[in-house]
Amino acid sequence: MAVNSNELLNMAVQAADDKKAMNIVALDLKGISLIADYFVICHGNSDAQVQAIATEIRKRAHDAGANVRGIEGMDSARWVLMDLGDVVVHVFHRDEREYYNIERLWSDAKVVETV
Repeated sequence: MAVNSNELLNMAVQAADDKKAMNIVALDLKGISLIADYFVICHGNSDAQVQAIATEIRKRAHDAGANVRGIEGMDSARWVLMDLGDVVVHVFHRDEREYYNIERLWSDAKVVETV
């Protein structure tokens, strides 16, 4: 079963919210980047929370039949990058999110959703 990018976006945002991710932002990259249709950016306040958020997103993606292409950073849990195809998820530790501030790098993108 193929999952479209909007369904994947909603699934990732809901999974992050269910694990109490902080400051969830979804950016619409269509027409701006060929990397993905959407970025989801959020953070947790501890290494364990960052891992729990990423694990829940991966579980729900698999359950929905989506292809999880890659996950990087689970060991250190400071910045977990998840490639879900049309949706790329960034789960930061709070300190790294403030430092890297990738929302600023993609300021041309329209904010789709914030939680």
